[in-house]
This record gives sequence, structure tokens and C-alpha cells, in this order.
Amino acid sequence: MSAETTDTAEPADGTAAGTADAGERRREQRGWYFYDFACSVYSTSVVTVFLGPYLTSVAKAAADADGYVHPLGIPIRAGSLFAYAISASLVVAVILMPIVGAAADRTGRKKPLLAAAAYTGATATAAMFFLDGHRYLLGVFLLIVANASISVSMVLYNAYLPQIAGPEERDDVSSRGWAFGYTSGALVLVLNLVLYTGHDSFGLSESDAVRICLASAGVWWGAFTVIPLRRLRDRNTKPGSTEAVGSGWRQLRATLRDMRRHPLTLSFLLAYLVYNDGVQTVISQASVYGSEELGLSQTTLITAVLLVQVLAVAGALGMGRMARAYGAKHTILGSLVVWTLILVAGYFLPAGSPLFFYALAATIGLVLGGSQALSRSLYSHLVPRGKEAEYFSAYEMSDRGLSWLGPLVFGLAYQLTGSYRDAIISLVVFFVVGSVLLARVPVRLAVAAAGNPVPERI
Repeated sequence: MSAETTDTAEPADGTAAGTADAGERRREQRGWYFYDFACSVYSTSVVTVFLGPYLTSVAKAAADADGYVHPLGIPIRAGSLFAYAISASLVVAVILMPIVGAAADRTGRKKPLLAAAAYTGATATAAMFFLDGHRYLLGVFLLIVANASISVSMVLYNAYLPQIAGPEERDDVSSRGWAFGYTSGALVLVLNLVLYTGHDSFGLSESDAVRICLASAGVWWGAFTVIPLRRLRDRNTKPGSTEAVGSGWRQLRATLRDMRRHPLTLSFLLAYLVYNDGVQTVISQASVYGSEELGLSQTTLITAVLLVQVLAVAGALGMGRMARAYGAKHTILGSLVVWTLILVAGYFLPAGSPLFFYALAATIGLVLGGSQALSRSLYSHLVPRGKEAEYFSAYEMSDRGLSWLGPLVFGLAYQLTGSYRDAIISLVVFFVVGSVLLARVPVRLAVAAAGNPVPERI
């Protein structure tokens, strides 16, 4: 890794991204894209495809005659364990993310913190190679560490966006970042598919192939993180703002008090919290739903998620163009209508029918990247200057840290009914309520209230 470099803080008029040397700004943007390229493989190969069904199978192997495991003496259906573990990991993230965000803003050293979070998560993911037999508790532990780490790293990664892109270009820059991530996810899934389907010819068992796929995501994550760490620059903080990081909780309280001065920003965060909870839960539980409820093979699940990755690239870029014509808010609202229809269609999907599952996966791909990328870029306009990491820690709490509720609802629905169809349809409420809340946010007023220039169309 190159030596640390710092720059001056952004000027009050928010024009630093526009007046900085264009070549250096583009270089930072390209480096920034590569963190999505690095860590998205974890989200796709580990969370979305392999770990849910595999950890469920390990838990079922360790379950009693009634299908329950008993971590800490608590009876849990083996089929609910993965959802509960996702929820627990995000509770841990809630505790860590605001502290890290406050520390980054106080010290101006986002890059070392990003490196620490990224390599902790990558190491935990690589260690999933050792998840076999009845070691479901090891799987739960590694999932909690890796998922909390990626959440913390995304606080720091997202906080760079207002510093490397001007107001008029953030939709495009954010969308390109998501496109880079989906491209890497698709590439690695192709390699996973080759290894998994041909495991016999490689002299591997099915379990060995899955564990290699899990571990390779950690290696990929760690290897490509080097690029953003070399290209992104830390900015100096304002004088007197580099006090001890140990005051993180005090800073968190101060951040929350400060956010009350921007009620429209909070209104957007509330809407995002609700609808994104549904998005994240669909992503993390889709493979479990496909394997356990629809009886689809692992190969079908891999190819379906690969289809999502390929179409998500086009979807992220296409919705970025739609935002230029119709505004980010209206484009996001349209995507939430599609998400609601996806869940209704998923509830009625017939078991053992890959074709219908592929059609649903294609639809998810077209709206997934765009809805996430535009939400991130829209929020960047609502953040007061000089408080990017703190406010993006709150955003990341909505993006990941408070997304524990969706998996918890999903897990409880299955725990109580034994039906994954009931679990999946329960998520509709997140999209309906989120749409209503977002529609009520006057985004142009919110941008102006945050002290930022209002783009021509938002």
C-alpha cells in the first residue's frame, strides 16, 4: 500500500470536487469504483448464493429429531438460523458503524479504518473454508464478523462520494460504482459455477466446492481492496477536530442531535430504512427460499444470481439515465412498485420450475442496482458538508445496520408457520410503507436545507 496522503478539507461552498484537478479526481473515482468491485463478491457469492443453503444444511445435520438446534440453549428451527444470524450481524454493525464514522470525521483518516474493516471481513470470509460437519456455530460467528465488517467498511466507502464527485455527477458516479460491483459478482459467479458443477472432475466433493467458493470470495475481497487504498486520498480535518477517538459515543450523540436540525434528511433516512430493509432481506434470503421452498438445485440458484448480476449492471446504468430525465426520487419510487410485484409473484411461484424463477431473477436484476445506487446518490445531496462520514454512518445503519428487522421478520414467520411462502410475502409491507414515506419527502427543499446546491433535476 502506498504511503498516506492527505488534502485540505472541502471548502464551504461544496465545489471542491469541481475545482480539483480533473485528472486526479477521475483517478480517485476509478479507485473508488474498485471497492465495490472487491467487496460485492462477498454479497453475491457468500450471502446471496452459497452460505444460506450451506449453513442451513450444516445446521440441519446438527439438529435434533424435531429439526431444532440449540445455541446457548435456545431452540431455533434449523431453517431460521441463517436469517437470525444475518439479523444478529447487523445489530453488531449498529454498535460499530456510528463510532467508526465519528472517528473518521474527527481524524480525517478514513483510509486506515477502511483497510481495517475490509481485511477483517475478508479474513473471516476466507475462514469459511473450515465450515463443515456440524460446525454451524462457527458459521454463525464468521458470518457475524464478515457482515458487520462489510457494513463498517461501507460507511467509509460511501463517505468518499461527496468528496470525489460534484453534485451534478453523483448519480452517474454512484451508478458506475454499483455497475463495477455487479460486474465482479458476475465474473466470480461464472468461476463458481464452473467449479461447483464440475467438482467431481476436480476431485472435490460438493461440500469442498462450496467451501472453496466461500473462501475465494474473501481472497478476492482482500486482493482488490488494495486498489482503492492506493488511489483514495484522506482529507485533513478542521483545526481542533482530531480529539481522541474514544469519544465516539459522545460524537454519536452529537451527530444524532445535529441530525434533528435536518428533519427532511431524517425523513429520507426513515423511508430508506424501511424500503431498503425489504431489499436487503430479499437479497439475503432468496437462495434459501429457492432451495428450501421451491426445491431448486444449487446450479439453478447460481445461474439465477448470475443473471441478476449481469442485468443489474444494465439496470444500474439505465436507471441512472432515467434519473437524469425524471429525477432520482421518481425513479426510485417506480422501482419500489416493481419490488412489490416481485414479492407477490414470488409467493405464487410453483415449486420445481426454474424458468419462472429465472424470470423473477431477471426482474430483480433490472431494479436492484438502480434503486440502491440512486438512493445513495440522492442521500449524498442531503448531507451537510464536513460531516460526510458521520451522516453516512447513519445511512449505512439504514442500509445494513438497521436491516436486521427484515431478516428477523422473515425468520420469525418461518419459525411460526414453517412456510417460506408466508415468510417471503411478509416483506411486502416494507416496500409499501417505504414508498409512502419517500413520496412525502420534498427532496429539493431537503437539499437546500442541508446547505447544498440543488441540482437541476433530482
